[in-house]
Amino acid sequence: MQYEGVLTKMQTEIGNPIQYYLIFEDSFLNVNQLLGKNLSVSFLGYQCLNCHKKKKIFRQGFCYDCFMSSAAAGDWIMKPELSTAHLDIEDRDLAYEKRVQLQPHIVYLALSSEVKVGVTRNTQVPTRWIDQGAVKAIPIVEVPNRYLAGITEVALKKLYSDKTNWQKMLKNEYIDADLIKEKASLRYIIPKEAQEFFDIDRHDLTEMYFPVLEYPKKVSSLNLDKTPQFSGKLTGIKGQYLIFEDGTVFNVRTFEGYVVRIDL
Repeated sequence: MQYEGVLTKMQTEIGNPIQYYLIFEDSFLNVNQLLGKNLSVSFLGYQCLNCHKKKKIFRQGFCYDCFMSSAAAGDWIMKPELSTAHLDIEDRDLAYEKRVQLQPHIVYLALSSEVKVGVTRNTQVPTRWIDQGAVKAIPIVEVPNRYLAGITEVALKKLYSDKTNWQKMLKNEYIDADLIKEKASLRYIIPKEAQEFFDIDRHDLTEMYFPVLEYPKKVSSLNLDKTPQFSGKLTGIKGQYLIFEDGTVFNVRTFEGYVVRIDL
């Protein structure tokens, strides 16, 4: 069988194990069903996720022009503390920024390679944690806008990284941690502006179970620009990565906007 289209990040469904789907314009693929099977990925070209032109992808699935101009690629995406919609101050498109920034956001702890802190909209729970390859996660606070989440994350970055070691995550290397106790210790470390949103009795810990037949000992990242065709046996899916038997790993999200053909 053959599937062809523009890559976007895999859609997920929480379960034991998590279900993964590649969605193309005219078809979709349940990736879990490919575990233990051979498949090939061929790079055919580019298509910007914003303007849909066949222009080289720069970052986040956008061509250079769209990345530099689109409201969906503003600095506040990666640095929530730079959000200004709550002040009626525009970055690139105030209407868009109000829609995204002025909604409930979660500041959380997640365990992937080590305990990390992060921010996501509450509508993206648990999707965000799945995409990071976290084995478990817990909300610290739920605040009404992205700015408050951002300054809370900045305060907690003194204690925790905000990055995942992707190689350790894919090899399933981590030291277990009690996230409920970790959360309880943060009550007076978060900024005063966010303390009213801290609920010491809220223990909604989520655990994630990934469809992996065998974790690799070493990992090597597949780059479609350098290796436009790759074939191998799929042995796992974790985060937004496909894991192959030879230790090759393919980050689907990194190659959003790439047009590919998948042969089964």
